[in-house]
Amino acid sequence: MLIEQLEVGNFAVFSYILGCRETGEGIVVDPAAEVNRILKICESQKITKIKYIINTHCHADHAGGNRKLKETTGAEIVIHQDDAERLANPADFILQIFNCEASPPPDKIVQEGERIAFGKEHLKVIHTPGHTPGGICLYTPGYVITGDTLFVGAVGRTDLPGGSTRILIHSIQTKLLTLPEDTIVLPGHNYGHSPRSTIGQEKQFNPFIN
Repeated sequence: MLIEQLEVGNFAVFSYILGCRETGEGIVVDPAAEVNRILKICESQKITKIKYIINTHCHADHAGGNRKLKETTGAEIVIHQDDAERLANPADFILQIFNCEASPPPDKIVQEGERIAFGKEHLKVIHTPGHTPGGICLYTPGYVITGDTLFVGAVGRTDLPGGSTRILIHSIQTKLLTLPEDTIVLPGHNYGHSPRSTIGQEKQFNPFIN
């Protein structure tokens, strides 16, 4: 499986391009900004069809490129059911802060345990509420995309509407720290000392979950 991590926009957001090398079908996770750059990378990596745009949660800093990417590729927007309503209806001041446009409504709603298939690859949806009610992580053996649930050496903020520190820590401890320790953590922001980590490293060194 192709996995490309790229920092986009002005808020250190990580977007991800995942693709099936055999079929050329792929997905984009959290296209926050720089859609033209995302498309150029897809082209260079021979991803000829973007099937899904997956948002790990509803916040506009992660979804600012949804509309342009959907209009350009025809990809379906995917989000957890508990964040679906908020995705397309952010407050105007939020859009001004992040200098982005609102996402179209989602085309596909997912829940805990569902598999999202593209080509001959797939990701498993792990529902990890706490940062938002519908926050999700995306798992394939060896990797987990954690959105704003788990960062390198930190965790997502919980002071925004729908956030809960208790629920977030419970999600991390019961849904993420139970994954194999060599699983590579691919976070939603470049906030740590490195752009990626492992579950084992976070278990040992992350002060927010120990």
